[in-house]
Amino acid sequence: MARTPSTTSEARLRILETADRLFYLEGIRAVGIDRVIAEAEVAKATLYAHFPSKDELILAVLHHREASVLEFFRTAMERHEKRTKDKLRAFFAALKDWFQAPGFRGCAFINAAVELADPQHPGSKFVREHKQRFREMIDGLVEEAVGQAHARLTPAVAILVEGAVVTAVIHGSADSADVARDATLALVTGAGSR
Repeated sequence: MARTPSTTSEARLRILETADRLFYLEGIRAVGIDRVIAEAEVAKATLYAHFPSKDELILAVLHHREASVLEFFRTAMERHEKRTKDKLRAFFAALKDWFQAPGFRGCAFINAAVELADPQHPGSKFVREHKQRFREMIDGLVEEAVGQAHARLTPAVAILVEGAVVTAVIHGSADSADVARDATLALVTGAGSR
């Protein structure tokens, strides 16, 4: 039976979602291709037709994860902004939501960077690009709050956010989102008084 484009697309999405879930929960190196095939309920030939190697699957999963992370932050921030009327506070409220989500195991991109280790791996390169895009999103929020001082403050805010993510995983608590928010707001207030 010939596969239609919709079945092929469905299989590709199922592989991506399965690999994303397994890589996030158990680690990229701990999960083999056979496990992804079994849990995605696809044939080995189907997986390799879409992703000729595990490295290509890893890269595709990171692209897939970035889209879902950005969508999560967009919708969560919209919801929180209705209450806070402040995009920066809405961002930190969304960050806390993420930390409190069932199955939270930190940042998939930080985890991937640690596991891949090789800075030349296509996944490592994508992680660096993702972190740059995420920092640009933070920069936009900081710029809206402080204007020209954003160039000076964004690096510190980005480090606060990354540190909050790692701390949330280590301590199993979402409180680090509040600490990062309060430190960011103090930086923003200080920048406004100069």
